[in-house]
Amino acid sequence: MTARRAGEGVLIPTAFVVVVVTILVGLGTWQRERLAWKEGLIAALEERLAAAPVPLPPPAAWAGLAAPDEYRRVAAEVTFLNDKEALVYTSGSSLRRDISGPGYWVFTPARLAQGGIVMVNRGFVPEARRAAATRPEGQVEGTVAITGALRWPDPVGVFTPAPNPSSNQWFSRDPAGIAAAKGVADAAPFYIEQETPEPPGGWPKPGRLYPHLPNNHFGYMLTWYGLAAALLAVYGAFLAGRWRARRQVAL
Repeated sequence: MTARRAGEGVLIPTAFVVVVVTILVGLGTWQRERLAWKEGLIAALEERLAAAPVPLPPPAAWAGLAAPDEYRRVAAEVTFLNDKEALVYTSGSSLRRDISGPGYWVFTPARLAQGGIVMVNRGFVPEARRAAATRPEGQVEGTVAITGALRWPDPVGVFTPAPNPSSNQWFSRDPAGIAAAKGVADAAPFYIEQETPEPPGGWPKPGRLYPHLPNNHFGYMLTWYGLAAALLAVYGAFLAGRWRARRQVAL
């Protein structure tokens, strides 16, 4: 067996191994970066959601709110516009351990004592409590002191169903879109995820947010790196076999 023929025999396997190992290492590195991002996100959520509530910023400051303000706990005095509530479908929550879907988030515009309108996610209702008439005690009148967390609108994906205002049903938490459909002007660009108080009758069901986001990136990282190492081991065994075959031919 000539050196040229031996080289031709390993050229294609070598090219294959280089390409695949590069891809596997790249995937492992991406998961390592995702791990650092997820750990940072969880730490930030834990810090913000553990802090004491602060007064909700006035409308003049809303334009200056940014990503680091999301999940800040706030307190406000509001008057709910109960006749304008909307239902946002949910199959469960990664931040509410006490909720299991399917069901709905009850979004209600609320007039602030300091001026302005903010959408409030008052909490969860199951399908059987979808109609406001099934929970009349929860249609609270007058000024209510609430605490909750600032939240930004949901990103709308390609597969997110379009809202159906005629049936009062939405599929993403979109405070601006809901406010517009309800004829509410100048609503805040965010919403408040209500924690307290629980309304009479218990519905809708508000609750404290807790970060228990899935974090499997370390396992994925090990999987991709492990596959790269296994492929290199197989390739090494292949080369060793070729080398032994060449020695036998030479003898």
